[in-house]
Amino acid sequence: MVEHPDFDLFVIGAGSGGVRAARIAAGHGARVGICEESRVGGTCVIRGCVPKKLLVYGAEFSKAFSQASGYGWSIGQTEFDWAELIKNKNKEIDRLNGIYLDLLKNAGVELFEGRGRLVDPHTVVIGEHTIRAKKILIAVGGRPRELDIEGHQWAISSDEALDLPTLPRKILIVGAGYIAVEFAGIFNGLGVDVTLAYRGDKILRGFDHDVQDALERALIQQGISILYQCTPEKITKTNEGLSVFLDGEASGVFDQVLFATGRVPYTWDMGLEAAGVRTDEFGAIVVDEYSQTSQPSIYAVGDVTNRVNLTPVALMEGHAFADTVFGGRDRAVTHENIPAAVFSQPPVASVGLSEHEARDQGHRLRLFKSSFMPMKYTLSGGGQRGLMKLVVDADTDQVLGVHIVGPDAPEILQGFAVAVRAGLTKADFDRTLGIHPTAAEELVTLREVTHEDLK
Repeated sequence: MVEHPDFDLFVIGAGSGGVRAARIAAGHGARVGICEESRVGGTCVIRGCVPKKLLVYGAEFSKAFSQASGYGWSIGQTEFDWAELIKNKNKEIDRLNGIYLDLLKNAGVELFEGRGRLVDPHTVVIGEHTIRAKKILIAVGGRPRELDIEGHQWAISSDEALDLPTLPRKILIVGAGYIAVEFAGIFNGLGVDVTLAYRGDKILRGFDHDVQDALERALIQQGISILYQCTPEKITKTNEGLSVFLDGEASGVFDQVLFATGRVPYTWDMGLEAAGVRTDEFGAIVVDEYSQTSQPSIYAVGDVTNRVNLTPVALMEGHAFADTVFGGRDRAVTHENIPAAVFSQPPVASVGLSEHEARDQGHRLRLFKSSFMPMKYTLSGGGQRGLMKLVVDADTDQVLGVHIVGPDAPEILQGFAVAVRAGLTKADFDRTLGIHPTAAEELVTLREVTHEDLK
């Protein structure tokens, strides 16, 4: 074993949260080390939001080609090359991986390759290396959840879906959360026959019900099949492909089966128990508002804590941890009014409370809602209706939530997230002039109450 001099901070996991924490702590003068068993950059950069959105862009071209004639363009024969898209995507991921490596190097953070395991509250072992540190930060993220059914080995996760050697003709996607609907849009846009199978009765669990309904209609209109209240029980490999049995009934044969049933904290085989770090029933590390675990010298940020599993949240938590512990600042983390986007087709964006969340919290409500055909589709046709919705407290007039389905929804929402975070009222929205003609102006021109709940 190779012993290393003490670090002020050692980070296990070089994803978004871990790298941010390491860099900020080093900037405060700490001696910092970090380890990573895969590639520096983590889920988002290497196998998550970045490569996935690049595939979304690729899939959107098919719709653009089909709608071009409405605007006077004559498009000739088109041809898609999946291998070329994956090659170019991988080039971009390699570039970003290099940037993250440079960020660590320039900050003076020492990188160790391999999976870190805790031995005690101040010791991490990585292969032949033994590291001692005053503080340890766990930022290992999550991994795709695998269904424990017969034949599960024939299915793929979102990790493999980003690097398939060939494009399938027919795919079954198990799940209906953000990962499932995003990949449904990608494969559908590239001409694949897509079926979603979900154990519940609404896609995008946790989102506003009107958002769920609007996206469901759009997916079905695009030719995506959605099977509710069913789960796969068995997958068998045949000469024709993968035969999937849903709740005991054969549902058909597919070229690929993608499990998109969520992600789980990557906490197994880490030595957490030996180090005195407590986890919950889902395997997530339990932390307080300062990201401190049950062991005072050990902290955790990002998806491994299963608080709000979004890249900007991991960045915020990692930055706040470093500022608090090494920068002399008191930065507790709050998770209220965090904006979120789903890069489905059409995309979804939300911030604040949904209608049912606001009602469950005891708010008296006024709701404002608009369903419309985006202007882009007026000449070309073939588009899906958009949705704009405001959830407003009837007593204070404060806008509690903003929800959008339609083109550019995430870009539109970013600015409105500032307004919700600032606690602005519906009157503030009404006083703001819209930019015409845009979809975003709907949010400041909604005047008629579509529903009141004053109980």
